[in-house]
Amino acid sequence: MAEVAVMGAGSWGTAIAMMCMDAGTSTVLWARRAEVAEEIASEHTNAAYLPEVALPEQLTATTDPQTALTDARVVVLAVPSVGIEEQLAAWGRYIPSDAPLVSLIKGVDVASRRFGSAIVASSLDCDPDRVVVLSGPNLARECAARLPAASVAASPQPAHAQLVQRTVMAPYFRVYTNDDKIGVEVAGAVKNVIAIAAGMAHGMGFGDNAKAAVLTRGLAEMTRLGVALGGNALTFAGLAGVGDLVATCTSPQSRNRTVGERLGRGEQLDAIVTSMNMVAEGVRSSQAILALAEDVGVEMPITAGVVAVCHEGADPHELTAALLAREAKPELQGLEGR
Repeated sequence: MAEVAVMGAGSWGTAIAMMCMDAGTSTVLWARRAEVAEEIASEHTNAAYLPEVALPEQLTATTDPQTALTDARVVVLAVPSVGIEEQLAAWGRYIPSDAPLVSLIKGVDVASRRFGSAIVASSLDCDPDRVVVLSGPNLARECAARLPAASVAASPQPAHAQLVQRTVMAPYFRVYTNDDKIGVEVAGAVKNVIAIAAGMAHGMGFGDNAKAAVLTRGLAEMTRLGVALGGNALTFAGLAGVGDLVATCTSPQSRNRTVGERLGRGEQLDAIVTSMNMVAEGVRSSQAILALAEDVGVEMPITAGVVAVCHEGADPHELTAALLAREAKPELQGLEGR
């Protein structure tokens, strides 16, 4: 059987499976829909999620989770945060007990305010340190095109992080390790929310100065929350922090930026979400992130603005005026403990 089971055949799951193959790791890709699995296996394409990308001919795909997971050395969880508990309840029993679990989830559950790795560990009743978080500026289409990129495998257990590093590091995809799983996971969730705000700025026709300000002040929000939750401030200056933030806030390929851009142009959120083929995690996570910030006494005005626009019907132009009218403060306020 394959050394790696990638559970989820969306754009990023498919790209990760492809990179594992290019790293010399035999890989099987589990797809929920039979037509997707059949296309990957027979045509070596996944047109619904990665059009015009030729997948390795040796990459196998299946809709049977037991077949995918049997004897897997590493299990990559590439399913959306919404529904992950139901998915794990359905096939988690087939996961080998000694296999590290790689979470690609970049979001926070609204009801429980838990990050992806905590949901996985709880659902499988396993040691939280068994879950490795893989995160960075990794736009799926670019990775699938074999363009150079880098990422971070985060775990307090070096052996787990290093195994994931070896498993995924293809010639064009460099993977670093980091023991700050909390910081990496906070960064991966918050950057999606800031990307919505950056997209709104673009959609409303603002200039590069404004967009740079949103990105930079968003980084400050991300860092304040991450440090308050136990993360390392240096993590937010790395690939999972500012690196992923730049990619997600500036690239037209970013789903969250696209949502924000369309909101800035006056479209309604329901219509935007309905028209998209893939999930924009920042829309759902924004409320949970803001609630977490309030729990630990961290101020996140950009995040609060995104919540107001996405969930309370606020006008993006009113949000801009409110942010600019806030009381003048020191740039590094809230980061004194850095």
